[in-house]
Amino acid sequence: MSRALRNPIAIAFMAIILLILAGATFATVPETKQAVIVRFGVPKRVINPYHEGQDYGRTGAGLIARYPFMESIVWIDKRILSIPMERQQVLSTDQYRVQVDAFARYRIVNPLRMYVTAKTEENVSAQLKPILGSAIRNELGKRPFAALLSPERGQMMANVARSLNRVAGQYGVQIVDVRIKRADLPEGSPLDSAYERMKSARQQEAGSIRAQGYKQAQIIRAEADAEAASTYAEAFGKDPDFYDFYRAMQSYEATFAGGGQGQGQNQDQGRTNIILSPDNDYLREFRGRK
Repeated sequence: MSRALRNPIAIAFMAIILLILAGATFATVPETKQAVIVRFGVPKRVINPYHEGQDYGRTGAGLIARYPFMESIVWIDKRILSIPMERQQVLSTDQYRVQVDAFARYRIVNPLRMYVTAKTEENVSAQLKPILGSAIRNELGKRPFAALLSPERGQMMANVARSLNRVAGQYGVQIVDVRIKRADLPEGSPLDSAYERMKSARQQEAGSIRAQGYKQAQIIRAEADAEAASTYAEAFGKDPDFYDFYRAMQSYEATFAGGGQGQGQNQDQGRTNIILSPDNDYLREFRGRK
């Protein structure tokens, strides 16, 4: 033994053996990872698992020990991950073909189940991606295109998330959120025809609003005329002379002043000469009352 200790090569060989043994026995689990301890291909336990609402640093991260050469570690991300969806075409209820880009956000909450069913995170994303596309097509196909531009869009995404979550639970995954990045109409003639239909619909709506406004204006004008007539009749009953004078003044204004017409035009255009005798009954108000 003493001769082995005095041999530098033996010392170096023993040091290497100890380092290999220590590396196979000890490992450091980071805060962002969940460690599944696998013994001969069978998962045995989880180090630093995710628990909802639990603070980081209190779930077992740090230095751990395992049986050397019998147990291996499978690292599973503890953070929120993304499932990108390839651009897909969705047919809305109003027959618009919409190009949709979307993604889902998920977290692995049961690493043991995830390892048994999918082995890796990439396999989880590959399994959930077509389901995400199908759920979005089913949900958006129930609604018109305008719903994507309204507050109803949030409810639609919540429905997609619930539908996807029912499948994701089989892989030990929890869906955190589903979002649409963009939704566009296809380029070319379909887009132009869609714009024309939207323009026509808005013009019809504007015409309907104008018709309603005209109808309301006619009703208001008729009510005002009826009220004015009632006021004139009441005034005529109280003072016939004043009513006769008022109506004569209106007639003079319309006849001699032209109701304000001709402003901004040639002053000679549209003029009419009227010749009346001073004792004409039409001019009685100019003569005064006796």
